[in-house]
Amino acid sequence: MLSLKDFITEQKNTHMTHIEDKVLYGGVNGTRQAIFALRDMRDMLAGGGGSVSVKWDGAPAVFAGTDPRDGKFFVAKKGIFNKNPKVYKTDADIDDDTSGDLNKKLKLALTHLPALGIKGVIQGDFLFDQSDIKTKNIDGKKYVTFHPNTIVYAVPEEQAAPVKKAKMGIVWHTTYTGSTFETMSAKFGVDVSKLNKTSAVWSQDAFLRDLTSATMSKGDTKRVNKILSSIGKLFNQINGSTLRQLESNQVLAQHIETFNNTFVRKGEIITNSKAHAAKLIKWISAKYQKEIDARKTEKGKSAQQAKLDELLSFFSKENMPSLIKMFELQKLIVVAKLELINKLNRLQNVDTFVKTRNGYKVTGAEGYVAIDKLGGDAVKLVDRMEFSYNNFSPDIVKGWDSTSRS
Repeated sequence: MLSLKDFITEQKNTHMTHIEDKVLYGGVNGTRQAIFALRDMRDMLAGGGGSVSVKWDGAPAVFAGTDPRDGKFFVAKKGIFNKNPKVYKTDADIDDDTSGDLNKKLKLALTHLPALGIKGVIQGDFLFDQSDIKTKNIDGKKYVTFHPNTIVYAVPEEQAAPVKKAKMGIVWHTTYTGSTFETMSAKFGVDVSKLNKTSAVWSQDAFLRDLTSATMSKGDTKRVNKILSSIGKLFNQINGSTLRQLESNQVLAQHIETFNNTFVRKGEIITNSKAHAAKLIKWISAKYQKEIDARKTEKGKSAQQAKLDELLSFFSKENMPSLIKMFELQKLIVVAKLELINKLNRLQNVDTFVKTRNGYKVTGAEGYVAIDKLGGDAVKLVDRMEFSYNNFSPDIVKGWDSTSRS
């Protein structure tokens, strides 16, 4: 798995599914892909070789490279894949479409990224410009920091000369190929060693190359194997028709994910899966009852009632046992995921913190990207109880809060 030399080709990289949510959206095959991804990552960390892609918490997303239509250099945001691609080749183009901090960062990208000699099109996340760089003492250690989103990245001061010298910082993670923007395919990974060097750009890629410090011991492997064995047994107990019905009803799958996320945002662990399923039914019913009550005509009310009845038909006596086991399966996938994330977090070469009202607190990376060789799909491995909670918590100061940049 995760040898990113074995690039996959898929849709534009605008969204990746959390590995536990492959069960919701991918049905039987999606669940298998999640299990294969966990197994392959276990094998890699047990000494099987390979490389890992780490998610950086940067913003905004930046696309850059050569416009296949005219051969000119451009920068862009996600409008690059519109029916009429929106790309910027001059400062005037950027001024016509953006303002504020985004405008400033895109202009910096347009000025400095051409020196990298980018071939084709690549995508990355903007990390900092000179105004974002701060010197901080954290736990008695001097760092140079930047804070693009939720996570504060901290480079030890003695290693930070390239950061302080750079006009901007960016991390690259996806390569695009194709003769038109509309038909381009995505490959996860960008090797910055193939780009030109310039002191104006602190240019990183998302690879974690040295896995020696993350290699699992025999005890670690045994523990993960036990979890994966339980996952496999539970998967075999779930009725395939239940998963296929859910896969074919993406509206319901989205409702379940949204409901689950209400617990993630509060930092609450789901313990009783049977009670969770019952609460889900009540949550969906209440959601649609609001829609029914908001409609002024009987026709409108009937339409919303029909939608609710269709959704509730899934929760039959035949499906409920498998739904409960599906929630149990998701919980086990999360347990295995966290075991692997804890190992990967040892590989960080830049320290990571979150900023609270009372100072800084150590945190892990945003997450990692796992690629299933057999299924050819990419999924996110994120410690959602940490990162997602931090992302939504009002107690954590975010990078977009201008006061945090002072």
